[in-house]
This record gives sequence, C-alpha cells and structure tokens, in this order.
Amino acid sequence: MTKITNAFATVDTVGIREDLSNDIYNVAPFETPFLNSIAKVKATNTLHEWQTDTLDTPSATNAQLEGDTYTAVAATATVRKQNYCQISDKRPAVTGTSMAVTHAGRTNPLEYEVVKKMRALKNDVEKAIMANKARVVRDNTTPGEVGGMGAWFETNVSRGAGGSSGGSGTTASTNGTARTFTEALLKNVIQSIWTNGGNVDTIYVGGFNKQQFSTFTGNATRFDPTQSKKITSSIDIYESDFGEIKVVPSRHVPSRSAYLVQTDMWAIAYLRDFGRTDIAKRGDAEEALLNVEYTLECRNEKSSGIVDDLTTS
Repeated sequence: MTKITNAFATVDTVGIREDLSNDIYNVAPFETPFLNSIAKVKATNTLHEWQTDTLDTPSATNAQLEGDTYTAVAATATVRKQNYCQISDKRPAVTGTSMAVTHAGRTNPLEYEVVKKMRALKNDVEKAIMANKARVVRDNTTPGEVGGMGAWFETNVSRGAGGSSGGSGTTASTNGTARTFTEALLKNVIQSIWTNGGNVDTIYVGGFNKQQFSTFTGNATRFDPTQSKKITSSIDIYESDFGEIKVVPSRHVPSRSAYLVQTDMWAIAYLRDFGRTDIAKRGDAEEALLNVEYTLECRNEKSSGIVDDLTTS
C-alpha cells in the first residue's frame, strides 16, 4: 500500500498541540505505619520528660504470722526518662513565572509542591523516630535531635556477636556480626518481653526480612482489606505463644533490625504539630515553610524489644 499523492500528513504539519496527560504519577512511598499507630501527646518544652515505674518482684514466700506487727516495706522511686525535640522542615518555593504559566496536572504549582513536601516531611519524621541514633541536645550552633527507637532497646534484645545495646535514647546500639533472621531468634525475644511484663502487638521489619519472616511456621493468617478505601500497609498475623502479633513491613525501620513493639508504650510528642507558614515575598517567588517540632516518648522500654544484626541480602 502507498500513501495517497499529496495527502497532507501529520509529519508535514506545523502547530499540532502536544498530547500531554493531565495526570502526574508518583510511586515514591509515603506510608508511615509507626507514626500513624502510636499515641499523639503534647510536649511543652524542648526537653520532654516522663516517668516509669515497676512492681516488687513476686514472692512465693510472702507468708506472715498471725497477729504479727508489720514493718513498712521500702518504696521504690520512679525513674525519670527524657528525650529532646527535633525540628524538621521542608521549604517549597516556586518562581512568579512558574506561577503564571499553565501547567499540566496542577493548577497551582506551589500548592502541588506543598502537598508533596508535606508527605516527604512525614517520611522524615518516621525515619528519625525509628532510627538507631542517640539524642542530641540543642545549642546555638547544633540542632537538637530525637533519640530514635534503636537507641532505647536494652532489656529484650537479641544481637549478633560483638553487638551492644545503647539505652535511654542516649547511646545508639553498635552493630554485631550479621546472621539470618530465624523464628527461634524471634520467639526468644517475644518470651523475654512477656517475662518482663510487655505484650508485643506489632513487629516492624524491612523488605528482605519480611520475606524471611514469611517462611516462619507461626505466620498463618493474612488479611487483604480489599473493601477499604484507605491506604494500608500489608499486614500478616504471627501466632505466637503469647498472642497474635501484627507484622508490618516498614521502609523506615533499619534494614538489619526487627522491632517488636507494644504500641501503647510509645508516643509521638509534638511541641509544634505539622504546620504551614506562608513566607513574605523576598523576590520574584512564592514560598512556604512546612515544619514540625517533635520527640519520641518511650514509655517503658521493657515492653518492647529488638532482633538485631540481621542479614539484608
């Protein structure tokens, strides 16, 4: 077949409008499962504090004489814990010219950037509170930093050879020799947490070790929330000897760690919640400041634990 002589084709045409879809596709993850699940409380100072307590060790020989004169038992003082607030921000800016031209997929480029950067800011907060990093006190030249989860575990821990725990958010843990994530390691820490009074309800683990976890025999029930319109993470249920535990894959947990968490023993404390401030013009651009000031509250680290130093490939 041949083209009709002198038929005017698109390749000869000048002025055809571009075919640009009015949709923008972004697959970058913005799930923050830990941040979404823990309590939200108010901080009133850059140093946020709380207290922990415990009961006397149970005694099977607590037997008293009839008519005995009692002596008061010694009281145990509460323990004061603390963590520093960290300021995180994003600062989108769009030039006046960019605000004036017509865009595909968005009518207001600054508002589009605000939505995108706010999601990125939440990712930063989730990453910070789940990190293995020590708290840092602020001064005029050093920003304050929150002590992340990895720096709190010290009672219920399983680490590779040479690994050591931090504690109280003041010291990060140090890596030991990497080893394969096994069900035996997991069960030992779950039992330790239960023995110390905790009740694990959620395990956070990275992608590689989530697949390793899927081989465990206690991994029996899978939920597929097909009717839900909400954005949800994939969740498995692990049937432990001490109750059912959700297993949540997390992109923000350290890849060599599995965090075993009693959710109500953790909280995010906001000195200033997520917010937006429109900045006065200082040139031919529109600017906004998105920021949040927060810290992590580990209400009692004995409630949770970690299986650390896991292989990641």
